[in-house]
Amino acid sequence: MNDHGNPRGMPGRGEAAVRTVHMAASIMLDYPGERLAEALPALAATVAALPRGEAATRLAAFLDHVAATPLADLAAHYVATFDLKRRCCPYLTYYAYGDTRKRGAALLRFKHAYRTAGFEPADDELPDHLAVVCELSGRGGTGQATRLLREHRPGLEVLRQALLEEGSPYAHVVAAVLATLPEPTARERAAAARLAAQGPPEEEVGLEPFDTLADHRLAPPATGRPPGHPAEGRLPGGARR
Repeated sequence: MNDHGNPRGMPGRGEAAVRTVHMAASIMLDYPGERLAEALPALAATVAALPRGEAATRLAAFLDHVAATPLADLAAHYVATFDLKRRCCPYLTYYAYGDTRKRGAALLRFKHAYRTAGFEPADDELPDHLAVVCELSGRGGTGQATRLLREHRPGLEVLRQALLEEGSPYAHVVAAVLATLPEPTARERAAAARLAAQGPPEEEVGLEPFDTLADHRLAPPATGRPPGHPAEGRLPGGARR
């Protein structure tokens, strides 16, 4: 399947299935407002139609949790997890570069990938947010998105483990995204272990402190949708959100 190999959690499946998983994950990683509630039937149908495998199983588990949880509780958990816990940071370049000057160059690489794919996230959203990278794939830039995900796989692995330790249902969504990637190499496993043990790099100068950067998602807008997601989009099954 092009240059991103055979996804370990979706054996023998092609780019279309990977794109569907990524688009579903993008919506699930969005701030859980009324739009998520309205999209649940279409999401459930989309996930049910996916090929059997870890990705589909993980997404279904998350949807089961959403169906059984009041929206207000889910929203409170989202904020407490992604906005208030640095170890659960959804911004991929943070894991590789911390708050150093190198992070700025890494963010430019994400922007270049988006331009190449003809995808333009909102100006008020950092381009390395996992939900935005997944949306890039869902809107046709699967090759570019998968390359970015593989480059930042150690950070994704650390995020998944942190969410798992927090008992967060969002661990299922990150695991589903990881399941669309090929088996990790020995180097990737070692990098993830090293990152988990040492944490991201630190530097006195560079970008704004991460707590400031995270303000892009600290306060969900009145629409119940965080910056970076369009007012309307189309689920793989054709439903509006």
